[in-house]
Amino acid sequence: MNYPNGIKKEVVTRKSKDTISYQNRGMSLENDINTSNEYYREIDKAYVYKKPTPIKVTKVDYPSRDKTVIREAFYTVPSTTDYNGLYKGYYIDFEAKETISKTSFSLSNIHAHQIKHLENIDRHQGIAFLIVRFTKLNETYLLLAKDLTNFLNTNDRKSIPLSYFKEYGYLIKDNYNPRVDYLKIIDQLIGGN
Repeated sequence: MNYPNGIKKEVVTRKSKDTISYQNRGMSLENDINTSNEYYREIDKAYVYKKPTPIKVTKVDYPSRDKTVIREAFYTVPSTTDYNGLYKGYYIDFEAKETISKTSFSLSNIHAHQIKHLENIDRHQGIAFLIVRFTKLNETYLLLAKDLTNFLNTNDRKSIPLSYFKEYGYLIKDNYNPRVDYLKIIDQLIGGN
């Protein structure tokens, strides 16, 4: 089909399984949160940033100043959580994860040192939480660190059922801007507007 002004419809065909790229799988939530955080900064509402992963570069090629290429690097220490920052005088710290499961979030998706970090932030009166997106359901939940810890201390399961998120978590409704308005829930928790 040809469109006005000579624009042609691009036909997309799927090739064999070997050509499927999983490179950006799990990045949708991260992109939405990054965009939301940028919006919060632009309107001077909150200052929350994605933490860089600590790496040590061991080999670099310098063909020219603008074409530097890192050839070898390794993680120096395990990273803690994805995001941290300030909102209304409160320190907030959280991890963001996606799952394709329709029924549960596998605990293998979050590391023990990340859970410990969230527990420590919560213990020191920071606001610590986990944001989990169930991609096939298009539902995103905020689960406070204290509720994550409670689940871990009272269950032997290797995953958190969706029903637990529905009962103890907070559904983050999709929004235009900010896309993932988690601060709306934080306002409810701290008694703000």
